[in-house]
Amino acid sequence: MGAWSAGGCRRLGAAGAAAAVLGGWAVGALPAHDPWGLWVPHGTAVRAAGYALAYAGLTALVVAWWLYGRAGAGVRHTLVTLVWWTAPFVLAPPLYSADVYSYLAQGTMVLEGHDVYSVGPSVLDPAGPGGDAAASVGGHWTDTPAPYGPFFLVLARGTAWLTGGTIVPGVLLMRLIALGALALIAWALLRLAREHGRDGGAALWLGALNPLLLMHVVGGLHNDGLMAGLMLAGAVFALRGRWVTGSALIGLAMMVKSPAAVALLFVGVVVGRAASGPLVRRVAKGLLGPGAVAGAVVVAVTLLGGTGFGWLGTQGVAGRIHTALSASSDLGLVLGELGRLLFGTDPDPVRSAVQNAGLAAALALIAVLAHRSATGRTPPVHALGLALVALVALSPMVQPWYLLWGTVVLAATAGTGRARDTVAVLSAALVYETQPSGSTPVYGFVLAGLTCALGVLLVRRDAAGEGRGPVREVSGDDRPGRDGPTAVRDTTAPDATAPDATARA
Repeated sequence: MGAWSAGGCRRLGAAGAAAAVLGGWAVGALPAHDPWGLWVPHGTAVRAAGYALAYAGLTALVVAWWLYGRAGAGVRHTLVTLVWWTAPFVLAPPLYSADVYSYLAQGTMVLEGHDVYSVGPSVLDPAGPGGDAAASVGGHWTDTPAPYGPFFLVLARGTAWLTGGTIVPGVLLMRLIALGALALIAWALLRLAREHGRDGGAALWLGALNPLLLMHVVGGLHNDGLMAGLMLAGAVFALRGRWVTGSALIGLAMMVKSPAAVALLFVGVVVGRAASGPLVRRVAKGLLGPGAVAGAVVVAVTLLGGTGFGWLGTQGVAGRIHTALSASSDLGLVLGELGRLLFGTDPDPVRSAVQNAGLAAALALIAVLAHRSATGRTPPVHALGLALVALVALSPMVQPWYLLWGTVVLAATAGTGRARDTVAVLSAALVYETQPSGSTPVYGFVLAGLTCALGVLLVRRDAAGEGRGPVREVSGDDRPGRDGPTAVRDTTAPDATAPDATARA
């Protein structure tokens, strides 16, 4: 494995991405009706070939990504590699999810004056604008109100207005938004990595070049990428002392998806620790300042967007849908069914109680991480990444791409350690959980489990010293646009002036 150069990994990953996209033209999340005739169903033989090509390409991309992370490429090389691996997705149909059709339908609903927070896409005229998108929405989302914030719905409305609700132009315009989100993530990762003394190339590898992000943000067009990009940008400004701008950006991220609100707590830690004066004043500024700024942005965007405050009542709609990746939902379902079989009790209250217990545990962990951050034991942004991972792990609904909430943060702060290895292995495994069409077959969990087991073995082998190269840490010259040996130093070499590496971990 170590024989692969960064350039060889780049070419292998680009070929894998191209193969995955080519297979996706046959087996992706194709619309119910495409008036342009580009994304249409195919026969059995073509579909079989499409699945084989898509999975082969995905595997090549995952292998290339894993090897690339051990090749020690610099920032410039990694940015160029990101362009290579992203390019095949630009004109692809939606892959691994049909959520973009919900976005387009909801944008059309806003444009036509429907209340997206009380009704679902089924209210659209099948023969009118957005009708094809509404017909392509997944079954359980057809009558579900939008769980997204007004800022994202304004973007969706603009997309519907510019494209007339037509499928292909609408999807491609949504992909431009996703690509913008990816660029914002890459920009923020480099700056956060520098703030935390980490290698920018390694941060880009885990946070932006990640196959889970490429497949589900660029390919699947999930708005989680936009939420993450705005949240990371907010953290960058906060660490640089511009916490008002940072809090405003996090407010916008909340108006895409509400979990971004967790970032306010850790931005508050940054603000409070940087403030002067008595302890009470510093704590009050940290707790109230960022929240007040983000709250003002939320109110302003909601009023200007014209969608109303109905989003406050739809944040739990996703939790009604069972996903096998949610440990609390799985446990609640099992306990509820046991109660029904043994005692004849209603299983729904039991399931809800277990789900609520999971959320309570997540909030407790977030509070502990905030305390550790406030007392200086854990850097605030790193604690934010851990908090988001905890929130996802204990949520009543978990999708593979939710892992990206915390991954993009930890990519810039984790260095080489258990947290980084964990999210890397999970990223490689979870890309297999979903079919290119967006469904979640049983064999997807089997493939994910096998990949996870293999990833653990590789990490252990590297930790034993058989495959890990020198630890690369940022130096003063590791800036965007620089590459080469001057950008890094080997921390395995003796250095009397360097602090103990364990103190930085």
